[in-house]
Amino acid sequence: MKKTAILLTTICATALLYVSCSSDNNDPAVSTDLTSIGASVAVDAANEMDLNTSLLISTSTSTSGKPADTPPGICATITITTPNGGNYPKVFLADFGTAGCKDANNLTRKGKLEVTLSGPITESGSKMTIKRIDYSIKDIKLEGTIEYTNTTTVASTPQWTRKVTNGKLTDLQGGVYTTSGTYTTKQTAGADTPLILSDNVYEIIDGTHTVTSSNGVALTLTVKEPLIKKYSCLFISKGQLKVQGGILNGVIDYGNNDCDATYTYTHENGTSFILSM
Repeated sequence: MKKTAILLTTICATALLYVSCSSDNNDPAVSTDLTSIGASVAVDAANEMDLNTSLLISTSTSTSGKPADTPPGICATITITTPNGGNYPKVFLADFGTAGCKDANNLTRKGKLEVTLSGPITESGSKMTIKRIDYSIKDIKLEGTIEYTNTTTVASTPQWTRKVTNGKLTDLQGGVYTTSGTYTTKQTAGADTPLILSDNVYEIIDGTHTVTSSNGVALTLTVKEPLIKKYSCLFISKGQLKVQGGILNGVIDYGNNDCDATYTYTHENGTSFILSM
C-alpha cells in the first residue's frame, strides 16, 4: 500500500525537504518519525551539492592560476591561496555573502565554503576538505566538514572515501539534526574527461551514516544497493538505503535513475510513503 506522507510542518516548509502536504496516512507515529528520514535525505542532498560546487571550483580555477576566478553556475566570489607556497596545499574560498545569492539551481546560498586540496583530487592519496562557515542553503543552516580522500587502486575506476564529521542541519523552525558517517564512492563515467564534469557519474557503493534529531532519536542509514549520483542531477537518482532507528525499520528507494526529486520510504510492514525533496 502506498501513501503520500505528511511530515511535520518544520520539514514540509523547507526547500530541500518538501513533502506533499496532503495525506491519507493513518499511522501518525511513523509519519512523525519520517521527519528524520527527510532530514537525512536533505543532509545527503546538501553534501552532494557542496561536493559538486567544490569540484567545479577546484577544476575550473586550479588551472587558471587567477586569484579570483568564478566558474559559470557559481554565484560566489572565489579566492585562491597557497599557504605554504608552491602549488599545494591550495585553498579555495567560495564566499556567497551574508545576504546570499542564487546559484544555477535557483537555490539561495549564504556564507562560505572553504575547500582545501592537498593535491590534485584525481591522484591517489590526495584529499579535498570542505568546511562550512556560517553557511546555509535556502536558509537551512548547514555545519560540519566533508573530507574526500582519493583511494583509487585501479586507474580506470577512480574511487574516494567521503567522511562527514560534526555535521549539523538546522531547519527553518530551529529543528536540529546532527550527522556523521563514511561513504565509499567510485566514478563510473567521465573519468576520461577530467576537466569536464557534466558527464561524470558516481556510484556510492557502501557506507553508513547516522542522523540524530534534537529529541535523541537516531537513525542509521546503510547503503543497501549502490546509490547513483550524476553530476548533472541535483539529487541521487537511483539506489537504496536501509533505515533503522526509533520505530523505523525499512528502505529508502531513490527510483529509476531519473533526475527528479522523488523517493520512497517503505516500512517493514509493506507500507510505502512517497516523498519529495
